Amino acid sequence: MLYQPMPVKKGRAKPPVYKIMTAKEAVEKFIHENCYLGMTVSAAPAALIWEMVRQRDRIKTVDLVITSQIGMSSALIGAGLVRKIEMGYNWGGIEGEDKVFRRAVEKGIPRPLEVEDYSNFGAAMRWLAASMGLPFMPTKSQLGSDIIKYNPKIKVINDPYNNEPVALVPASYPDVAVIHASRADEIGNVQCFGLYGNTDTLARAAKHVIVSVEEIITSAEIRRMPNLTTIPYYYVDAIVHAPFGAHWRESNYYYHHDLAFGLDAYRQFATQEGFDAWIEKYILGTKDWDEYCKLVGYDRLYRLMQNEHKYQQFGEVR
Repeated sequence: MLYQPMPVKKGRAKPPVYKIMTAKEAVEKFIHENCYLGMTVSAAPAALIWEMVRQRDRIKTVDLVITSQIGMSSALIGAGLVRKIEMGYNWGGIEGEDKVFRRAVEKGIPRPLEVEDYSNFGAAMRWLAASMGLPFMPTKSQLGSDIIKYNPKIKVINDPYNNEPVALVPASYPDVAVIHASRADEIGNVQCFGLYGNTDTLARAAKHVIVSVEEIITSAEIRRMPNLTTIPYYYVDAIVHAPFGAHWRESNYYYHHDLAFGLDAYRQFATQEGFDAWIEKYILGTKDWDEYCKLVGYDRLYRLMQNEHKYQQFGEVR
């Protein structure tokens, strides 16, 4: 049997029209107060998250749903935007302890943060369920842990076929997904190089999808390599051209992870005052992504690009 793509939900298909806009325009148009926001771990959408922080006085509050996230969620939480997080993993990764997240959970600084916990796999299955229009997804991954004890949304039933226990995780339908990818054409066909995790199921689950990309290419180039098209145009609302748009994280085949920059950021994030000073310098003090990149230094960014290309010459698969 041939693979059949997931159907687009009735009334949700987006037309093949010109969708390129600035990050400011996209965030203003689609992200509003009390938005239910979805974000993946692959190729962090920093350019879009930074713009949300700039517009925090207008947005005020979001509820965040993630599978795993490193760094980008800290900016939203520390800026006081996040009321609730539904998550599998939210920490500092190789940069170490995420004290922004910890302050919010333990001390309510800068605001109390409600946490709804799943395993990484369980969190991913929620978007898979939504992408297929299902109300839930059965999994085994929640069983045998305390997650079920503390999350009443996870229901345990007996499998009707063999009478063994199975956990049901509820589908998650974000109002908006913010995604960073490799490249796209002007009507919204998006291609991802290397590992992209569950970016595709998030796009299919969300009502609106904003994608920042390293490159804008022609539709002819999309048709030349259709196997790379991870998100077709009919799921996408906005395309934002943002070279280096995942910094300080990496973008596969484009540039390396800026570990030194991330370590320095997390050192400053150790206190709320340090966090506030960091976003004042790098986010609120810059009007857009290009100004942020100039502040970081394009020389530094191009060195990260050269480092990534150095690994590619040895045939490393990202």
